[in-house]
Amino acid sequence: MKVAIVGASGAVGQEFLRVLDERNFPIDELVLFGSQRSAGRKYTFRGQEYEVKLLQHNDDFRGVDYAFVSAGGGTSKEFAETITKHGAVMIDNSSAFRMEADVPLVVPECNAEDALVRPRGIIANPNCTTIMMVVCLQPLEKLSHIKRIHVASYQAASGAGAAAMAELEQQYREVLDGKKPTVEKFAYQLAYNVIPQIDVFTDNGYTKEEMKMFNETRKIMHTDAACSAMCVRVPSLRSHSEAVWIETERPITPDEAREAFRNAPGITVIDDPATKQYPMPLFTAGKDDVFVGRVRSDLANPNGLTFWLCGDQIKKGAALNAVQIAEWLIKNEK
Repeated sequence: MKVAIVGASGAVGQEFLRVLDERNFPIDELVLFGSQRSAGRKYTFRGQEYEVKLLQHNDDFRGVDYAFVSAGGGTSKEFAETITKHGAVMIDNSSAFRMEADVPLVVPECNAEDALVRPRGIIANPNCTTIMMVVCLQPLEKLSHIKRIHVASYQAASGAGAAAMAELEQQYREVLDGKKPTVEKFAYQLAYNVIPQIDVFTDNGYTKEEMKMFNETRKIMHTDAACSAMCVRVPSLRSHSEAVWIETERPITPDEAREAFRNAPGITVIDDPATKQYPMPLFTAGKDDVFVGRVRSDLANPNGLTFWLCGDQIKKGAALNAVQIAEWLIKNEK
Protein backbone atom coordinates (compact mmCIF):
# COMPACT_ATOMS: atom_id res chain seq x y z
CA MET A 1 0.00 0.00 0.00
CA LYS A 2 1.53 3.28 -1.15
CA VAL A 3 0.06 6.43 0.36
CA ALA A 4 0.68 10.08 -0.49
CA ILE A 5 -0.17 13.18 1.52
CA VAL A 6 -0.37 16.44 -0.42
CA GLY A 7 -0.10 19.49 1.81
CA ALA A 8 1.81 17.54 4.44
CA SER A 9 3.02 20.60 6.35
CA GLY A 10 -0.41 22.13 6.94
CA ALA A 11 -2.65 21.58 9.97
CA VAL A 12 -4.70 18.90 8.19
CA GLY A 13 -1.62 17.33 6.61
CA GLN A 14 -0.08 16.91 10.04
CA GLU A 15 -3.37 15.50 11.31
CA PHE A 16 -3.29 12.95 8.47
CA LEU A 17 0.04 11.67 9.80
CA ARG A 18 -1.34 11.34 13.33
CA VAL A 19 -4.60 9.67 12.25
CA LEU A 20 -2.91 7.19 9.91
CA ASP A 21 -0.60 6.19 12.75
CA GLU A 22 -3.33 6.02 15.41
CA ARG A 23 -5.52 3.80 13.24
CA ASN A 24 -2.64 1.57 12.11
CA PHE A 25 -3.54 2.28 8.48
CA PRO A 26 -1.73 -0.23 6.23
CA ILE A 27 1.19 1.66 4.66
CA ASP A 28 4.16 0.08 2.96
CA GLU A 29 5.39 3.30 1.38
CA LEU A 30 4.63 6.91 2.28
CA VAL A 31 5.31 9.99 0.16
CA LEU A 32 4.82 13.57 1.36
CA PHE A 33 4.27 16.52 -0.98
CA GLY A 34 4.13 20.23 -0.45
CA SER A 35 4.63 23.67 -1.95
CA GLN A 36 7.91 25.40 -2.67
CA ARG A 37 7.70 26.81 0.85
CA SER A 38 7.40 23.46 2.62
CA ALA A 39 9.45 21.23 0.31
CA GLY A 40 12.49 19.90 2.11
CA ARG A 41 10.91 19.82 5.56
CA LYS A 42 11.22 16.51 7.37
CA TYR A 43 8.65 14.66 9.46
CA THR A 44 8.87 11.44 11.42
CA PHE A 45 6.23 8.76 10.89
CA ARG A 46 6.38 5.38 12.64
CA GLY A 47 10.02 5.92 13.50
CA GLN A 48 11.12 6.82 9.98
CA GLU A 49 11.99 10.27 8.67
CA TYR A 50 10.33 11.53 5.50
CA GLU A 51 11.23 14.61 3.48
CA VAL A 52 8.51 16.68 1.83
CA LYS A 53 8.84 16.62 -1.96
CA LEU A 54 7.87 19.53 -4.19
CA LEU A 55 4.50 18.89 -5.83
CA GLN A 56 5.08 18.91 -9.58
CA HIS A 57 3.46 17.80 -12.82
CA ASN A 58 5.39 14.57 -13.26
CA ASP A 59 5.05 10.84 -12.54
CA ASP A 60 5.65 11.02 -8.78
CA PHE A 61 2.18 9.52 -8.14
CA ARG A 62 2.87 6.34 -10.11
CA GLY A 63 2.10 3.40 -7.85
CA VAL A 64 0.23 5.49 -5.26
CA ASP A 65 -2.97 3.79 -4.05
CA TYR A 66 -4.45 6.63 -1.99
CA ALA A 67 -3.57 10.32 -2.10
CA PHE A 68 -4.89 12.42 0.78
CA VAL A 69 -4.96 16.00 -0.49
CA SER A 70 -5.28 19.11 1.68
CA ALA A 71 -3.51 21.92 -0.13
CA GLY A 72 -6.34 24.25 -1.13
CA GLY A 73 -8.85 24.28 -3.95
CA GLY A 74 -6.57 25.85 -6.52
CA THR A 75 -3.87 23.23 -6.02
CA SER A 76 -6.44 20.42 -6.08
CA LYS A 77 -7.85 21.60 -9.39
CA GLU A 78 -4.43 22.12 -10.94
CA PHE A 79 -2.96 18.78 -9.88
CA ALA A 80 -5.99 16.44 -9.91
CA GLU A 81 -5.10 14.90 -13.27
CA THR A 82 -1.44 14.50 -12.27
CA ILE A 83 -2.43 12.80 -9.01
CA THR A 84 -4.99 10.41 -10.52
CA LYS A 85 -3.53 9.60 -13.95
CA HIS A 86 -1.79 6.42 -12.76
CA GLY A 87 -4.80 5.14 -10.83
CA ALA A 88 -4.43 6.73 -7.40
CA VAL A 89 -7.66 7.45 -5.53
CA MET A 90 -7.55 11.16 -4.70
CA ILE A 91 -9.44 11.98 -1.49
CA ASP A 92 -9.63 15.74 -1.61
CA ASN A 93 -10.21 17.93 1.42
CA SER A 94 -10.84 21.17 -0.47
CA SER A 95 -14.13 22.53 -1.79
CA ALA A 96 -12.93 22.25 -5.41
CA PHE A 97 -14.94 19.19 -6.44
CA ARG A 98 -17.61 18.79 -3.77
CA MET A 99 -20.56 19.78 -5.89
CA GLU A 100 -19.33 18.23 -9.15
CA ALA A 101 -21.89 15.67 -10.35
CA ASP A 102 -19.22 13.08 -11.21
CA VAL A 103 -17.36 13.36 -7.89
CA PRO A 104 -18.84 11.59 -4.83
CA LEU A 105 -19.07 13.60 -1.61
CA VAL A 106 -18.71 11.11 1.21
CA VAL A 107 -19.18 10.76 4.95
CA PRO A 108 -18.77 7.02 5.65
CA GLU A 109 -21.44 6.96 8.39
CA CYS A 110 -23.95 8.30 5.84
CA ASN A 111 -23.12 7.32 2.26
CA ALA A 112 -19.97 5.20 2.08
CA GLU A 113 -21.22 3.34 -1.01
CA ASP A 114 -21.10 6.56 -3.03
CA ALA A 115 -17.29 6.28 -2.93
CA LEU A 116 -17.44 3.26 -5.24
CA VAL A 117 -18.53 5.36 -8.22
CA ARG A 118 -15.78 7.89 -8.97
CA PRO A 119 -15.26 8.24 -12.72
CA ARG A 120 -12.54 10.87 -12.26
CA GLY A 121 -10.72 8.97 -9.52
CA ILE A 122 -11.63 11.72 -7.05
CA ILE A 123 -13.63 11.52 -3.81
CA ALA A 124 -14.47 14.81 -2.10
CA ASN A 125 -14.26 15.24 1.65
CA PRO A 126 -17.10 17.55 2.77
CA ASN A 127 -16.92 20.77 4.73
CA CYS A 128 -16.09 20.17 8.40
CA THR A 129 -19.31 21.63 9.81
CA THR A 130 -21.38 19.61 7.33
CA ILE A 131 -19.57 16.37 8.20
CA MET A 132 -20.27 16.66 11.90
CA MET A 133 -23.90 17.64 11.40
CA VAL A 134 -24.79 14.87 8.94
CA VAL A 135 -23.19 12.22 11.16
CA CYS A 136 -25.85 13.21 13.70
CA LEU A 137 -28.69 13.74 11.23
CA GLN A 138 -28.38 10.32 9.59
CA PRO A 139 -29.69 8.26 12.56
CA LEU A 140 -32.59 10.70 12.96
CA GLU A 141 -33.43 10.52 9.26
CA LYS A 142 -33.92 6.76 9.75
CA LEU A 143 -36.59 7.51 12.37
CA SER A 144 -38.47 10.13 10.34
CA HIS A 145 -37.64 12.13 7.23
CA ILE A 146 -36.01 15.47 8.03
CA LYS A 147 -37.75 18.29 6.18
CA ARG A 148 -35.93 21.37 7.47
CA ILE A 149 -32.69 22.11 9.29
CA HIS A 150 -31.64 25.27 11.08
CA VAL A 151 -28.11 25.39 12.44
CA ALA A 152 -25.87 27.92 14.13
CA SER A 153 -22.19 26.97 14.15
CA TYR A 154 -19.57 28.12 16.63
CA GLN A 155 -16.32 27.51 14.77
CA ALA A 156 -12.88 27.44 16.36
CA ALA A 157 -9.92 29.45 15.13
CA SER A 158 -8.21 26.31 13.85
CA GLY A 159 -10.83 26.08 11.12
CA ALA A 160 -8.83 28.85 9.43
CA GLY A 161 -5.55 26.94 9.79
CA ALA A 162 -2.55 26.64 12.07
CA ALA A 163 -1.56 30.29 11.57
CA ALA A 164 -5.02 31.39 12.70
CA MET A 165 -4.66 29.42 15.93
CA ALA A 166 -1.33 31.11 16.55
CA GLU A 167 -2.86 34.53 15.85
CA LEU A 168 -5.64 33.97 18.39
CA GLU A 169 -3.11 33.04 21.07
CA GLN A 170 -1.02 36.08 20.12
CA GLN A 171 -4.07 38.37 20.30
CA TYR A 172 -4.89 37.24 23.83
CA ARG A 173 -1.32 37.96 24.95
CA GLU A 174 -1.32 41.35 23.22
CA VAL A 175 -4.67 42.42 24.69
CA LEU A 176 -3.62 41.38 28.20
CA ASP A 177 -0.35 43.30 27.77
CA GLY A 178 -2.27 46.41 26.72
CA LYS A 179 -1.02 46.25 23.14
CA LYS A 180 -2.97 46.60 19.91
CA PRO A 181 -3.81 43.05 18.76
CA THR A 182 -2.43 41.69 15.50
CA VAL A 183 -5.23 41.14 12.97
CA GLU A 184 -4.20 39.29 9.80
CA LYS A 185 -6.00 35.97 9.51
CA PHE A 186 -9.46 37.23 10.47
CA ALA A 187 -11.48 40.28 9.46
CA TYR A 188 -11.46 41.50 13.07
CA GLN A 189 -9.87 40.74 16.40
CA LEU A 190 -11.13 37.31 17.48
CA ALA A 191 -9.85 37.34 21.06
CA TYR A 192 -12.72 38.33 23.40
CA ASN A 193 -14.99 38.50 20.35
CA VAL A 194 -17.11 36.46 17.94
CA ILE A 195 -17.27 37.12 14.18
CA PRO A 196 -20.54 36.27 12.37
CA GLN A 197 -18.82 35.61 9.06
CA ILE A 198 -16.93 32.58 7.75
CA ASP A 199 -15.87 32.81 4.11
CA VAL A 200 -17.22 35.46 1.73
CA PHE A 201 -20.83 36.58 1.34
CA THR A 202 -22.92 35.46 -1.61
CA ASP A 203 -25.71 37.35 -3.34
CA ASN A 204 -28.42 35.90 -1.08
CA GLY A 205 -26.80 37.22 2.11
CA TYR A 206 -25.45 33.85 3.20
CA THR A 207 -21.73 33.14 3.27
CA LYS A 208 -20.12 30.43 1.16
CA GLU A 209 -19.63 28.40 4.35
CA GLU A 210 -23.36 28.58 5.07
CA MET A 211 -24.24 27.62 1.50
CA LYS A 212 -21.88 24.64 1.74
CA MET A 213 -24.01 23.32 4.59
CA PHE A 214 -27.15 23.72 2.48
CA ASN A 215 -25.82 22.09 -0.68
CA GLU A 216 -23.51 19.45 0.77
CA THR A 217 -26.11 18.09 3.20
CA ARG A 218 -28.47 17.43 0.29
CA LYS A 219 -25.82 15.65 -1.75
CA ILE A 220 -24.46 13.50 1.08
CA MET A 221 -27.83 12.43 2.49
CA HIS A 222 -29.62 12.25 -0.88
CA THR A 223 -32.33 14.43 0.61
CA ASP A 224 -34.55 17.36 -0.24
CA ALA A 225 -34.12 18.84 3.24
CA ALA A 226 -33.39 22.56 3.29
CA CYS A 227 -30.65 23.77 5.65
CA SER A 228 -30.47 27.37 6.84
CA ALA A 229 -27.15 28.07 8.57
CA MET A 230 -25.51 30.89 10.51
CA CYS A 231 -21.76 30.27 10.80
CA VAL A 232 -19.83 32.14 13.48
CA ARG A 233 -16.12 32.22 14.34
CA VAL A 234 -15.54 31.97 18.10
CA PRO A 235 -12.34 32.35 20.14
CA SER A 236 -11.78 28.69 20.97
CA LEU A 237 -8.70 27.02 19.54
CA ARG A 238 -9.93 23.68 18.32
CA SER A 239 -13.21 21.78 17.95
CA HIS A 240 -16.33 23.28 16.36
CA SER A 241 -19.77 23.35 17.98
CA GLU A 242 -23.23 23.53 16.42
CA ALA A 243 -26.74 24.20 17.70
CA VAL A 244 -29.13 22.28 15.43
CA TRP A 245 -32.90 22.49 15.03
CA ILE A 246 -34.68 20.00 12.77
CA GLU A 247 -38.27 19.51 11.63
CA THR A 248 -39.29 15.93 10.84
CA GLU A 249 -42.38 14.41 9.25
CA ARG A 250 -43.44 13.00 12.61
CA PRO A 251 -42.31 14.11 16.06
CA ILE A 252 -39.17 12.40 17.38
CA THR A 253 -39.01 12.34 21.16
CA PRO A 254 -35.76 13.27 22.91
CA ASP A 255 -35.50 9.72 24.29
CA GLU A 256 -35.88 8.28 20.78
CA ALA A 257 -33.23 10.64 19.49
CA ARG A 258 -30.77 9.85 22.28
CA GLU A 259 -31.21 6.12 21.68
CA ALA A 260 -30.65 6.59 17.95
CA PHE A 261 -27.52 8.62 18.64
CA ARG A 262 -26.16 6.01 21.04
CA ASN A 263 -26.62 3.24 18.48
CA ALA A 264 -25.09 5.20 15.60
CA PRO A 265 -21.44 4.96 14.55
CA GLY A 266 -19.19 7.91 15.29
CA ILE A 267 -21.36 9.53 17.97
CA THR A 268 -20.93 9.83 21.73
CA VAL A 269 -23.87 11.12 23.79
CA ILE A 270 -23.12 13.38 26.76
CA ASP A 271 -26.50 14.60 27.93
CA ASP A 272 -27.25 14.96 31.62
CA PRO A 273 -28.34 18.54 32.36
CA ALA A 274 -28.89 17.74 36.05
CA THR A 275 -25.13 17.25 36.48
CA LYS A 276 -24.14 19.86 33.86
CA GLN A 277 -22.96 17.21 31.45
CA TYR A 278 -22.89 18.35 27.81
CA PRO A 279 -20.27 18.49 25.04
CA MET A 280 -17.79 21.35 24.94
CA PRO A 281 -14.82 22.15 22.69
CA LEU A 282 -12.50 22.04 25.69
CA PHE A 283 -13.09 18.30 26.08
CA THR A 284 -13.75 17.16 22.50
CA ALA A 285 -10.56 18.40 20.82
CA GLY A 286 -8.43 15.49 19.64
CA LYS A 287 -11.30 12.99 19.85
CA ASP A 288 -12.62 10.90 16.95
CA ASP A 289 -16.37 11.05 17.61
CA VAL A 290 -18.96 13.77 17.27
CA PHE A 291 -20.37 14.48 20.75
CA VAL A 292 -24.07 15.24 21.20
CA GLY A 293 -26.05 16.68 24.10
CA ARG A 294 -28.83 19.13 25.09
CA VAL A 295 -31.32 16.93 23.20
CA ARG A 296 -34.85 18.29 23.62
CA SER A 297 -38.11 18.98 21.85
CA ASP A 298 -38.40 22.27 19.97
CA LEU A 299 -40.87 24.50 21.81
CA ALA A 300 -41.55 26.42 18.58
CA ASN A 301 -42.39 23.42 16.39
CA PRO A 302 -44.53 20.36 17.27
CA ASN A 303 -42.46 18.25 14.86
CA GLY A 304 -39.19 19.82 15.96
CA LEU A 305 -36.14 18.54 17.79
CA THR A 306 -33.06 20.48 18.83
CA PHE A 307 -29.63 19.39 20.01
CA TRP A 308 -26.05 20.57 20.50
CA LEU A 309 -22.95 18.94 19.03
CA CYS A 310 -19.19 19.35 19.29
CA GLY A 311 -16.44 17.75 17.28
CA ASP A 312 -12.82 18.19 16.32
CA GLN A 313 -13.04 19.71 12.87
CA ILE A 314 -9.41 18.96 12.00
CA LYS A 315 -9.91 15.33 12.96
CA LYS A 316 -13.43 14.10 12.09
CA GLY A 317 -14.10 17.26 10.12
CA ALA A 318 -11.12 16.63 7.83
CA ALA A 319 -8.34 14.05 8.20
CA LEU A 320 -10.20 11.26 10.00
CA ASN A 321 -13.17 11.35 7.62
CA ALA A 322 -10.82 11.04 4.63
CA VAL A 323 -8.93 8.13 6.20
CA GLN A 324 -12.23 6.41 7.06
CA ILE A 325 -13.23 6.66 3.38
CA ALA A 326 -10.02 4.88 2.39
CA GLU A 327 -10.49 2.26 5.12
CA TRP A 328 -14.01 1.55 3.88
CA LEU A 329 -12.79 1.18 0.29
CA ILE A 330 -10.02 -1.22 1.33
CA LYS A 331 -12.60 -3.44 3.03
CA ASN A 332 -15.40 -3.19 0.48
CA GLU A 333 -13.96 -2.57 -2.96
CA LYS A 334 -13.56 -5.67 -5.10
